[in-house]
Amino acid sequence: MSEATIHTGDCLEVLPSLPDDSVDLIVTDPPYFRVKSLPWDRQWATPPAFLAWLDRVLEQFARVLRGNGSLYVFASPKMAARVEVLVDERFGVLNRITWRKHDGTYNEGGLWSRANKEGLRRFFEQKEAIIFAEHHNADNRAKGEAGYGAKCDELRGFVFEPLRAYLDGERRRAGLRKPQVDAAWCAFKAVAQTAQSQKWFSSSCWNLPTLEAYAWMRDLFNASCNGDGPQYLRREYEDLRQEYEALRRPFAVTADVPYTDVWDFPTVQARPGKHPCEKPLAMMRHIVTASSRPGAVVLDAFCGSGVVGEACRELGRDFIGIEADPKWAKKACERVHEPLLFAESTG
Repeated sequence: MSEATIHTGDCLEVLPSLPDDSVDLIVTDPPYFRVKSLPWDRQWATPPAFLAWLDRVLEQFARVLRGNGSLYVFASPKMAARVEVLVDERFGVLNRITWRKHDGTYNEGGLWSRANKEGLRRFFEQKEAIIFAEHHNADNRAKGEAGYGAKCDELRGFVFEPLRAYLDGERRRAGLRKPQVDAAWCAFKAVAQTAQSQKWFSSSCWNLPTLEAYAWMRDLFNASCNGDGPQYLRREYEDLRQEYEALRRPFAVTADVPYTDVWDFPTVQARPGKHPCEKPLAMMRHIVTASSRPGAVVLDAFCGSGVVGEACRELGRDFIGIEADPKWAKKACERVHEPLLFAESTG
């Protein structure tokens, strides 16, 4: 049974109360910066002031998001590039997803037909950006930047530490040094010198061994057991593989569907009680399903009418919502606990 908690208050006052590494997925739609004619979107005079505020929010996101968690942040077309750069300073950006907005018809009555494009003097914007990110990973694209490599190593080591510690602990128990393992592997594979042990025993570039490598490692570690049966690496490989998959960042998509970085979801049509920035429930289901497992904790720090919470309730995830406006916080509570009241918003 999933649980939901809605906090009424400023997210920068509520977020510090959440424990470190306590959230599996963050899906959130912060203010756009001077897009909506509402006080909450016009409280910053300049883009730098807005970005400084958003960076404080991202700092809290980085603290509460688990090492194998995912982050989705919506951004307006005008600010998307700057928001993406800002997110990339604290996370590793995976995609800038383009939500191609429409009213469900794609015909002459589409959203663009109602815009005065000549008056705009630019092309009509019919999209919204979604920045999809994870904690800094261990690739080499920015190893030269100050502090980045250490952060990669720290997070990757944290996520996979149980498996790394198991393999390295068995190596130590068997009395083998890393250079000895490397030399034996080179002889086995008939290759030149390699630091393969760094991938199996060190946190900085850890990878799960293949089935072949694990079987070879088991034989190497147990070579001195005099036929009494294995004393080292007794865990079965499939058990390790399943634990590895459980520790990895979830991404549950299949090859038979064209998952791309362009999404087509109809906008939520006008109705009494609709939030001015409400996102389609189908999109929230898509995100929650793709990037979390059942029982995960999902956070929305600007939860509005609670559409992310409704998706979590349907899909068996726990939900934490934060909303500054008491009116919308109340509606979010109603939506999460009584979703049938909002059935018309799903189309």
